[in-house]
Amino acid sequence: MEEKYLITIKGTMEQRGNTDTVELMTHGSLVHKDRAYYIVYKETETTGYEGCTTTVKVAEDASKVSMLRFGKQTSQLVVEKGTRHLCHYETDYGAISLGVSADEIEHGLDENGGRLKFSYTLDSGAESFISRNLVDIKVDKLPEQPQA
Repeated sequence: MEEKYLITIKGTMEQRGNTDTVELMTHGSLVHKDRAYYIVYKETETTGYEGCTTTVKVAEDASKVSMLRFGKQTSQLVVEKGTRHLCHYETDYGAISLGVSADEIEHGLDENGGRLKFSYTLDSGAESFISRNLVDIKVDKLPEQPQA
C-alpha cells in the first residue's frame, strides 16, 4: 500500500483533572472501500510500538471507529455510538481488557484526505472510570512526485 498521505494524530487523555496530549506525524495510506475509510500507518520508535502497523477504520456514517494494531504488540479498540465494547490491549506487563464507550465520532474524509475526530471513555469494568480520550486525525494528500 502506497504511503501517499501525511497523517497527523493528536491524542488527548483527560484523567482526574489532568490533561496529557501527544502528537504524531507520519506517512500512511487512506483507502475507501465497503462503506468505510481505512487510515493505515506504521508505528515508530517514538510511539513505543515500532514494528507495528495500525489501521483506523471509520464507517461512512460515523457510527463506529475501530483501531487495530498488528505486530509485536497487538491491540483492538472499538468505539461505537450507543454501545460499550470490551477491548483487548497487549502491554509490556501483559494483556488487559478495558471497557470503551463512545462520546462522539465525526469525520470529513474523502479520497483527498480530511479529518476524523472521536472521543471515548475507558473503564476497568464495574463502571470504574479511567479516562476520557480525544483523538483528532488529520489526513493530507501528499503532492504527486514527478516520474523520473
